[in-house]
Order: sequence, then C-alpha cells, then structure tokens
Amino acid sequence: MRLLRYSDTGDLSLIQFDDEAIPTYAILSPTWGADTEEVTFKDLTNGTGKDKPGYKKIRFCAEQASRDGLEYFWIDTCCIDKENQAEHSLAIASMALWYRNAKHCYVY
Repeated sequence: MRLLRYSDTGDLSLIQFDDEAIPTYAILSPTWGADTEEVTFKDLTNGTGKDKPGYKKIRFCAEQASRDGLEYFWIDTCCIDKENQAEHSLAIASMALWYRNAKHCYVY
C-alpha cells in the first residue's frame, strides 16, 4: 500500500509499505472532479499538480489527518498508479480492506 505523508514544511511524499508494516492512516472517501483537475500519481512523482484544483483535497486530508494525530493518509487519485494495469487491478481488489482498516475516513 502506498500512503501520502505531508511534512511540516509542506512537502508531500508517497511512501510504499509492505502489507505487514502499514502504519495507522486516514483515507479520503472518493470524490472525483474532471480528470484534468485531479492530482494523479504521475503528477506527484513528477513534482507537479500543486496548481490543480484537486490539490485542495490533498491539503484538506493532510491537515485533518494531522489534527487527528495521524502522519499518513490515502487518496485514490494519487496513491494508485492507474497507468499500471496490474497495480490498478490490485488496488481495486484491496480497496474495501483499505477503507475498513483506516483509522478515519474523511469526506471532502
């Protein structure tokens, strides 16, 4: 599972965890805008996307997770590499478990 971490300096990073080492995390209930508005996995790995409207969801989730004492959070649009078919299929199959195991689920 790949999780997001928002640092005190405002830097956003994606961190991959093995199943047995997944820390406590929050998850964002899926709400999608237009494809051009959402921040994707590719945007984050390329260091782009901060100017997209969907970045507000990331900031919201990061700030709420921090208020709830959580360091990590998950958002489908940017934690899943949807260009990788195998990863995308595995994520779809795992999503119910990921939502069930989240400490908090936020709605934006």
